[in-house]
Amino acid sequence: MNPTSLSALLDAVCRRGVLVATSVRYWRGCKKLSPEDLGLDPAHVSDRLIQLGHKRLIPRDALQAFALIESRVQATVESASFPFLGGIGRFVPNPRLGELTDRLEKLRDEFREATLDFVAGYGPLRETALAEWREAAQHLNGSAERLIATIEQSFPPAGEIAKRFAFETRLFQIAAPDSIRLEVVEGVAQLEAAEDRRRIADEATRRMQADLDGFIRESVASLREETARLATEVLATIDGSENGVHQRTLNRLTTFIDNFRSLNFAGDAQLEQTLERFRRDLLSRTAEEYRNQPGAMANLTEGLGRLRENAVQLARQDARDIVSRFGQMGGRRLAAVG
Repeated sequence: MNPTSLSALLDAVCRRGVLVATSVRYWRGCKKLSPEDLGLDPAHVSDRLIQLGHKRLIPRDALQAFALIESRVQATVESASFPFLGGIGRFVPNPRLGELTDRLEKLRDEFREATLDFVAGYGPLRETALAEWREAAQHLNGSAERLIATIEQSFPPAGEIAKRFAFETRLFQIAAPDSIRLEVVEGVAQLEAAEDRRRIADEATRRMQADLDGFIRESVASLREETARLATEVLATIDGSENGVHQRTLNRLTTFIDNFRSLNFAGDAQLEQTLERFRRDLLSRTAEEYRNQPGAMANLTEGLGRLRENAVQLARQDARDIVSRFGQMGGRRLAAVG
């Protein structure tokens, strides 16, 4: 792919979505203990028998709210995006951006409230934890005083604990580095340096092309694989149910098709048409109607089987045609937005 084609591909990516990077940072309340912290001689402590490692300074449940928010943030972002170029960010298609930012803002509010509560109760929590550590230290063979001193020093000062908490969301758009587009220089003295720059730029162009090409292919394949996986799970659910299909199962299929359309930034028309046809032909009935009509129920299971087979076959195919069409969508270059 030449630089012009690469620019078009980048423009298409820019027009179809943005990168999001989130960070949930909070004090983990842990300390990595060494043999010296327990008054032990490192020379006489075998790693095969004793592993000190990270120990909790405070009870796990004291930070449970933050761990839950962190996991919800990760799940929220992953459900609305694709990993981009080795994990430098997550690519969010435009139709999912508004919903994603709204949900992240709500999680940010929860994080802020949890932080305020934790900071307000940090002093008493610290004293209670230290009292428990003093009690536990009395049962150690090593130096209790040294251990308690280490634990006390591991607690941040009350005035600084709030700095250990942060929730950040950053949005970016992608653009080719300026060094890829080089102008012809004048003058013999500049020619050699210009050739070096051009060679480096050409290599950067080839690598970026390969990365973007792979990103689009992997994104298409992941949606196809997810479709096959869902069809398999729904078939297993129906097969294991004594009452046939439940409405929540049909709703799950409908929701998946809606989500697919908003995530299908690369334009996988073949699978999208297959899913829309499945919706039209098999999701117009209610679960009760399916349970009361054995013939319709057979059509549903057969349709799920065809959907799974079709998705598996598509996942095994090369998405070169989709990448080519996607590159033709690019028409302009956008700068970073945040």
